[in-house]
Amino acid sequence: MSRGSSGDKGASTLFLIVLLILGAAGTVGLKLKLEGFDRAQVRGASIVYLPSGQGARLTSLGYESVLADLIYLWAIQYYSDKGIPDRYRNLDRIFGVIAELDPHYEDPYLTGALIAVYEARDLDLAFKMLDRGMEKNPGEWLFPFEAGHYALLFKKDYDLARKYFKRAMDLPGAPAITRRLYADASFRTQDLDAAWKTWQDVFQSAPDERVKKVASNHLYQVKAARDTERIASAVRDFKGRFHRLPMNLSQLVRSGFLPNLPLDLDGQDYLYDPQTGEVKSATIPWKR
Repeated sequence: MSRGSSGDKGASTLFLIVLLILGAAGTVGLKLKLEGFDRAQVRGASIVYLPSGQGARLTSLGYESVLADLIYLWAIQYYSDKGIPDRYRNLDRIFGVIAELDPHYEDPYLTGALIAVYEARDLDLAFKMLDRGMEKNPGEWLFPFEAGHYALLFKKDYDLARKYFKRAMDLPGAPAITRRLYADASFRTQDLDAAWKTWQDVFQSAPDERVKKVASNHLYQVKAARDTERIASAVRDFKGRFHRLPMNLSQLVRSGFLPNLPLDLDGQDYLYDPQTGEVKSATIPWKR
């Protein structure tokens, strides 16, 4: 992952930072002892050593990326210890300090969001962390892509997923699948125009027959959704006027409810059940 850090820091720099941290640790350790606490018996008590973002920046003496690395490594160890009570309470604070020190350090945003989703079960916090990554790295597609993934799979918020995928797919370097995920989320939110246009773009730019077939199947699905709703609306209007369902779809045309009967993407008629008024496509898109 890219970093906004300078070149390799010398051993003396690392030694200086470690001394600063140890100095802070000694101060806090003395405070705990005076207050009657044995830090060795308090799992996770090392969290008290962590300064605020501004404090950490002052402590680093200009070597923010080195200190960000050290805190990140410590955070990995901290969240690997299942015995620390309430460890997720400080999740945002810890990774927020890292972001303050080195805003272009990408891994902590992704790791923090991962911990928030899979361990802390806090989707809102995951989105907050990824949004922070987007704010500090507006040209990076990975953060909105990951946020869209979480919105799609875990939150089932297709409108939110669509917004994140749209942001990701408009950025340089975004993988081709981002456009497909955006199209699928658009279909799920019933934005059929956006879904149709995007799947057309995918179809026309497909690098191989497999992707072209996938896009074709989705185009079939979008057209079928649009057509069957149009026919179903005409069926409802027919029933409203005549107090019965039409015997067949041709009656909708003869009675003036439709100018013509649309065909599916393969040129087939849509199926109609005169007993229930149900309209559906003749083919399952994935079995074409």
